Amino acid sequence: MAATREARAVWNGDLMSGSGMVTAGSSGLFKDAPVSWSARTEAPSGKSSPEELLAAAHASCFSMALSAGLARAGTPPKRLEVSAKVTFDKVGDNWTVVSSALDVRGEVPGADAEKFKQAAEGAKDNCPISRALKGNVKLSVTSTLRT
Repeated sequence: MAATREARAVWNGDLMSGSGMVTAGSSGLFKDAPVSWSARTEAPSGKSSPEELLAAAHASCFSMALSAGLARAGTPPKRLEVSAKVTFDKVGDNWTVVSSALDVRGEVPGADAEKFKQAAEGAKDNCPISRALKGNVKLSVTSTLRT
């Protein structure tokens, strides 16, 4: 059962002084969210960027994969708080997404810190967004188990 999701973008002007809008076409959750080059490379100033959207995708995908893995191990989580920091930097002459650093804090009854860390590593390696990025983007995860 394949699932296809859609987003649309409209860009006006040149790269440096232009701007655009991105819309979640499938869910309609956001419409005409502003994006710009300066939001990617300088201060966001109320605008988003592809990297911020990628960070949101990675954090949410990872949280689902970790939740599933913990449940399969017999320790379903009570709560997972995940952040993803995606770094966009110049590599040679090209701007590139170079890393996505995940950080997870979890309340997981019955799990110890080592099992939680192993589950987090597994989710980092195997969530669909990580698999899409693997080989092109440095992936990392830090985990903290709350008691």
